[in-house]
Amino acid sequence: MVDLVASTQPNAQPGVSRGESTRFLVSDLCKMLEVYLPPEQVREVYRTYLYAAEAHTGQNRQSGEPYIFHPLAVARVMAGMRMDHHSIMAAILHDVMEDTPVTKDQLRETFGEEVAELVDGVSKLTHLKFQSYAEAQAENIRKMMMAMVRDLRVILVKLADRLHNMRTLSALRSDKRRRIARETLEIYAPIAQRLGMNALRRELETLGFAALYPVRFRVLSAAVERARGRRKELMQNVEAAIVRRLEEAGIQARVVGREKNLYSLYRKMRAKRMPFSEVFDVFAIRIVVTDIDTCYRALGITHNLYKPVAGHFKDYIAIPKANGYQSLHTVLFGPHGIPIEVQIRSEEMDRVAESGIAAHWLYKSGEGGNAGAGTQARAREWLKGILEMQQRAGSSLEFLENVKVDLFPDEVYIFTPKGDIMELPRGATAVDFAYAVHSDVGNTCVAAKIDRHLAPLSAPLESGQTVEIITSPTARPNPAWLNFVVTAKARTGLRHRLKSLQGDEAIALGRRLMEKSLSASGKTLESIDPAHLAELLAAWGLADLDALLNDVGLGNRLAPLAVRRLLGECDESDAAATAQTTGGKPLVIRGSEGLVLTFAKCCYPLPGDPIAGVLSAGRGLVVHRETCRNVVEFRDKADRWMPLQWSDEPAGEYAAAIRVMVSNQRGMLAQMAARIAEMESNIENVSFEERDSMLTTMTFVLSVRDRRHLAHIMRRLRAIPEVSKIARVRG
Repeated sequence: MVDLVASTQPNAQPGVSRGESTRFLVSDLCKMLEVYLPPEQVREVYRTYLYAAEAHTGQNRQSGEPYIFHPLAVARVMAGMRMDHHSIMAAILHDVMEDTPVTKDQLRETFGEEVAELVDGVSKLTHLKFQSYAEAQAENIRKMMMAMVRDLRVILVKLADRLHNMRTLSALRSDKRRRIARETLEIYAPIAQRLGMNALRRELETLGFAALYPVRFRVLSAAVERARGRRKELMQNVEAAIVRRLEEAGIQARVVGREKNLYSLYRKMRAKRMPFSEVFDVFAIRIVVTDIDTCYRALGITHNLYKPVAGHFKDYIAIPKANGYQSLHTVLFGPHGIPIEVQIRSEEMDRVAESGIAAHWLYKSGEGGNAGAGTQARAREWLKGILEMQQRAGSSLEFLENVKVDLFPDEVYIFTPKGDIMELPRGATAVDFAYAVHSDVGNTCVAAKIDRHLAPLSAPLESGQTVEIITSPTARPNPAWLNFVVTAKARTGLRHRLKSLQGDEAIALGRRLMEKSLSASGKTLESIDPAHLAELLAAWGLADLDALLNDVGLGNRLAPLAVRRLLGECDESDAAATAQTTGGKPLVIRGSEGLVLTFAKCCYPLPGDPIAGVLSAGRGLVVHRETCRNVVEFRDKADRWMPLQWSDEPAGEYAAAIRVMVSNQRGMLAQMAARIAEMESNIENVSFEERDSMLTTMTFVLSVRDRRHLAHIMRRLRAIPEVSKIARVRG
């Protein structure tokens, strides 16, 4: 198999000290190309080299070597992928537009349109001025991604360029090394992963990790080295046992041990806050067989040899990852109870897993047949989404933010009510799912059912769940959704819809809501006293009536509050007086000024809960938790129901209800009351329900500051041995 990211040094390993041999010449490149390209195309590449060498004459890299060595090294990486001759030519020319007087028109005239477009796609925007370095980088990445939409080879040239730059990073000063390494880890390595190019991605991550965190890299490397010595014999025994069982079953296979990427280990330790001693999947075993059927046979053999760990089996053959990756993943209880990760895949799957979209060129003339074709199709689907993001993004910085969001490392698989499978990034919510189905579904969703139960729109989804979206024609997206959506499609769709609502649609909706609120008083907008309107507009800093209607339509202002002000029923001083207070401080829920606020006693909302409000005669705005059963009937009534959002720092204390099941013993109430008091909370009410002579259920209504305070109290009560169950009361 051809090494996708072959170094110019034989047997070199990725790492901080990796260098590039200065003896790699154009003749060496031509020898590589002669293996798979016809002579006339190799001559074209040689002519390109002569042109680039002349253009870069007198230029040196930071290391002091002639600049032409860099384009040659990039071309070698491309040759390792067995790319077509136009891609090799673009790799050799990739810096001439940026660093020399050569123009795109000159390249087009000398080498043709195809090569000129590839070089232009990789070249940075050096002739434009930007307000900041961040904006310049964002615009350059935006330009590259748009060129990538037109021709996938652009990103392959750019990744090869970035790989060689990372291999020779030691020549730069430390601050520049860190900046380039961070950009590599945040942008280029995830792009390589998204395109299924795992071999290249692993080297980019290793080099980036070593440059950005050199001390952490050395410490973790030393820890892995020590673990390798301790587990070497164990892994050899496991490999030998698997090989023996496969041979007995007549299965031809390659069984190889592998080490987890250092950067992947580092990210896992950080995300789960775990020491290295608790990481068990440092080493894994890969089984490569001939075809799909044999993959499942090999899985059965390994499960018979060692028992599988429940909940750790993943079938990426039946449901491939977004980048085309296919494999069976399982974790086994090895000797001495040590978990061992096993991957099982076919030869073609292994090639695609390592090379990704490059497998299309790497193996199209060999045994691989259509290897990489499915990955390319998935990449093009992703790029369609990139193009949609570009069209809707307000700026290059917003576009870059959306691209970063979309370069997710893990996926969850969600079922629609009809049984179709949808793929979403880990952490995706029901709103992300709604926008993945269709933008119109996302724009009009009001609630979600997860496995047939109502759930918050902000609840993270898990693989295997069935999600049903409830929509309403009159619904509109809530700006607060931007705080929890994770997919770029949801983020761009949501922002685009919110921007469009700021036009005629928002004004029309605001007018309908205002007219409906005024109708209770027998008034219309036309009959409002102009003096009251002018006073309200001045108090709220609005230019005219349309600006007020726009604010109401977007949900920034409540129609009933605006109506009360227009009718002269309250002023700013009344607004502060009528707001519900807790703990001596005004309750801070955005957009609720001037309304009496009441907390629903059915669900007891707390700061941190997703909340919604229902306008009720005599009670003002009743605040419910978003999942409360009592607000479902109001979701499609835009004049009475609205999503709410807590302020950043809501003050005061709030009522919360918990239900505790305890052993029916003397002194239990006193013991729990003491613990609640220790946690700085008061008991506002307590009720009892005796289940039987052994168990009693107590329901406490407590004063708490927020959800975290309540969680601490529940954890403290759960520590009492006699407490068998404790849960928060839900609406």
